[in-house]
Amino acid sequence: MTVLSRSFLCALLALSAPLAWADPPAEATPSSARASAPGPAPQAAAAGAPAAAPAAAPAAASPPASPSTTEPSLILNSQINSGDTAWMLASMALVLMMTVPGLALFYGGMVRKKNVLATLMQSFAITCLVTLLWYVIGYSLAFTPGTPYVGGLSRLFMNGVIYIKDVAAAAATKDTPAVEAVIGKVSVSHLGVTIPETVYAMFQLTFAIITPALICGAFAERMKFSAMLWFMSIWSIIVYAPIAHWMWEPGGWGATAGVLDFAGGTVVHINSGIAALACALALGKRVGFNKEPMAPHNLVLTVIGASLLWVGWFGFNAGSAVAADGRAGMAMAVTQIATAAAALAWMFMEWTVKGKPSVLGIASGAVAGLVAITPASGFVMPTPAVIIGIAAGVICFLAATSLKKALGYDDSLDAFGVHCIGGIVGALLTGVFASTALDGGQAGSVVTQLKGVLATLVYGFVVSYLILKVIDMTIGLRVTEEEEREGLDVSLHGEHVE
Repeated sequence: MTVLSRSFLCALLALSAPLAWADPPAEATPSSARASAPGPAPQAAAAGAPAAAPAAAPAAASPPASPSTTEPSLILNSQINSGDTAWMLASMALVLMMTVPGLALFYGGMVRKKNVLATLMQSFAITCLVTLLWYVIGYSLAFTPGTPYVGGLSRLFMNGVIYIKDVAAAAATKDTPAVEAVIGKVSVSHLGVTIPETVYAMFQLTFAIITPALICGAFAERMKFSAMLWFMSIWSIIVYAPIAHWMWEPGGWGATAGVLDFAGGTVVHINSGIAALACALALGKRVGFNKEPMAPHNLVLTVIGASLLWVGWFGFNAGSAVAADGRAGMAMAVTQIATAAAALAWMFMEWTVKGKPSVLGIASGAVAGLVAITPASGFVMPTPAVIIGIAAGVICFLAATSLKKALGYDDSLDAFGVHCIGGIVGALLTGVFASTALDGGQAGSVVTQLKGVLATLVYGFVVSYLILKVIDMTIGLRVTEEEEREGLDVSLHGEHVE
């Protein structure tokens, strides 16, 4: 790692250290909660005079404050829904599993043996890096009110994300006045009012992790590790967080315009896929591309990875309901159906065109189906899911074979062909098949969906390409030809697989 890279990481840790000992701010209590709840003085008096407390309690009781629908707020611990929380805890773990080990194995099996450890390292390092960036600023920029284009800084360093169990817990802090306003309360996001904000923030973190990790498929086997860390850091803050805000924060321009993206068709897949194309173009082709054999070294790893992605995707799509309810159940069902349809569609297309169905093909088709159903999963019924799956399998197969060959770019593991193209298919067909019966909202519109797709494509490509060029002019993007021929496992990490 370069001196510049090490300095960046040290600065990040130094900035976060003072926040570790900060007390929860009393002003985190929203005005509505302060207006409807008893003031801190009666609570303190009750704590100091136990004999008077039982008589005073009925007079002090008041209805619990309703959570805000426009910004994060505080509610009583008793208002948390345990069923929803349990499901979202499980969903967070499922989506994290999609990156480590799911995506790491999926990509790791498709590269040559001399690059497998470097490929695994990319997914693992991104998981760690994005976690800290999300804590510092990413969550705040994506999921707090701000402008139509980016969120505010009210959750910088996750300030205000709190949980205080009871009076005894507050007293244990030895600073009761600073926490008495939040005794027995927990913060919730306005996007998930029945679960603790910690759970919602960590669930969304897993999306922020896998999105940049998907990009790695385009530049596999040739990008510097230090350059990758810098690109992913900057990209996560100035590309991923704003686009997530556009589409998922109620005040974002995409959400107010009516763009439908239930679980990340634009935010995750089109976004990562178009950035992947920018990477492939900025770095150029691998040494020996189309001249030397570059077959996957271990498709067993790839199938295991694809299977973990499939299982984890139920947390991705059904978890995006942010509740254990009927909508989550429908999202789960259409995810399974569309994935199966896409895998078979890809398999039969390949069988027809190349004469044999391949293991890599059916696994890639399954991922294409998962991608395409993502934006639609909370808006469509099972029959449209079959159509979306078949369309994704056929179109992504053509994109990963004919289109890539025609245009000549080296998208090593088809990140653009599967994720960007599959995301576009799913986003546009969401506009065709969205049913108001599932959410009681507005019907889908292909024109509105197209606006969201185009905005993501243009902003994502232009900004990603500029970031890459700046990094190339400073520390360089690509390993040397000698390092590439030796393999990134040895040249970048000093390790290799026997």
